[in-house]
Amino acid sequence: MTLLKEMEGAFLMLKLRAFFVFIIFSINLYAIDVLVTTAKINYKEKIDIKKLSSAKVLSVKKYCIPLTIQDIESKKYVAKRYLRKGTVLCASDVKEYSKKSVLFNFGLIEIEKEGKIIFENDEYIRIKKPNGKIEKIFKDGSVR
Repeated sequence: MTLLKEMEGAFLMLKLRAFFVFIIFSINLYAIDVLVTTAKINYKEKIDIKKLSSAKVLSVKKYCIPLTIQDIESKKYVAKRYLRKGTVLCASDVKEYSKKSVLFNFGLIEIEKEGKIIFENDEYIRIKKPNGKIEKIFKDGSVR
């Protein structure tokens, strides 16, 4: 009789362990694949795959539409805000990268700079770079 009770107890423990293992594996089935930042990403910085890793989470915020690796590989993106390490990458956090450059033709000299023209006169041109700094280019090609 005692042997029968011990076997029932062992069988019950085995069923309980199997149930917990089943729950752990079934939780992984309902997980969502997302991209998580592995390093900080500054404002208006290009999103690089090297700074991202794939992870599975059970839920994301309802306004977050997670980006996939295929999205990042097919298009270039720029951060719309500062992203801390470990942040889930959402579609609202990034925008498509569009190159904005200015081409200057000073006779024999052609200069292409990334940014937009702020001021221009006979002596020089002022350009605002994407990082916010202002650069002055003189008509002879020198930069100050």
